[in-house]
Amino acid sequence: MTDTPASTPGTTLVAAGDLLEFAAALLEKGGLCAEDARTTADVFVWAARRGVDSHGTARVPAYLELLAKGVANARPEITVESTTPAAAVLDADRAPGPVALTRAAREAVDRARTYGIATVGVRRTVHTGAIGYYVSRIAEQGLVGIGFVSGMPNMGYTGAKGAAVATSPLAVAVPATSHAPLLLDMATATIALGRIRQAKADGTPLPEGAAATGDGTPTTDPERAVMPLPLGGVKGSGMSLAFELLTSVLVGAPIFSSFHSDDPQGRTHRQNALLIAVDPAAFGGAEAFTEAVDATLSTLKALPVADDASGVFYPGERSAALSAERGRTGIPVAPKVWRELLTKAKEFGVTPPRALGGAG
Repeated sequence: MTDTPASTPGTTLVAAGDLLEFAAALLEKGGLCAEDARTTADVFVWAARRGVDSHGTARVPAYLELLAKGVANARPEITVESTTPAAAVLDADRAPGPVALTRAAREAVDRARTYGIATVGVRRTVHTGAIGYYVSRIAEQGLVGIGFVSGMPNMGYTGAKGAAVATSPLAVAVPATSHAPLLLDMATATIALGRIRQAKADGTPLPEGAAATGDGTPTTDPERAVMPLPLGGVKGSGMSLAFELLTSVLVGAPIFSSFHSDDPQGRTHRQNALLIAVDPAAFGGAEAFTEAVDATLSTLKALPVADDASGVFYPGERSAALSAERGRTGIPVAPKVWRELLTKAKEFGVTPPRALGGAG
């Protein structure tokens, strides 16, 4: 995850709680029940607080569109199937990702409490949002959370022309006591697809080697960029393919082979996921584990700092600090996103929150 400044010129600053209520109200007007709307909004605001603006409240208008077009099912009939106590498959019935994966995370925690480890596959969901949210919820319960997602091919694959595989993310959250939890949350792409959308919205150039045009030509122009490039070339390519096998193929809902077939249904938007919860108590004791995690992170923090570095940081440390700061001072919303939210608010008859400052 990449930290961003607390605010930039032109943004509108909104209190985190107010933004959560606002986003939830819009999503409820868009068709979700009150509980599901709040769950989905919570995922967006969590990401926005941590500086992952591409997965933050900028996603609200996109989700409203998914609901309006019927791509996402506003009233899904979610079912859980299990043939063994420590594993289950949740069929999301095209529920928005935050709804399906939040439930899957709870299911994984409940089962891991009894069996030490549990795996829950998620089949047929729609855009999972920030996967770090779900493994963080597992870590909040004192368990280790691991997650994989696979979706529609939208990234290059080394040696192939055009979009071949998905920007399938991986997230790992490890609980600690005296430190913020370790949270590794990364895509198999050099940058997330949402970052390309954000760059287009902001009018900022993309990093070298991060994105490509439709035919695979690298570009830094967000207007020409169609897809991200795999992280580390063959490494990112291979990880994405592996995650397709560990999610889509494992839960009986292949995406990759269907997408590249002649079946027109293969292009229907969908995502699959796998969440794993591990109870440290099953390995000898939860308290001793978190103490050792703290000692490991403290050791890392005490390492000599390189001349060109501002410090030594572990994954999730700076985004956790930013989350705390934005919880106190408010969340900056980009001008284009704020305009879109206000437009939807007017359309739905929702009163927008009072801005703390900025352009609002």
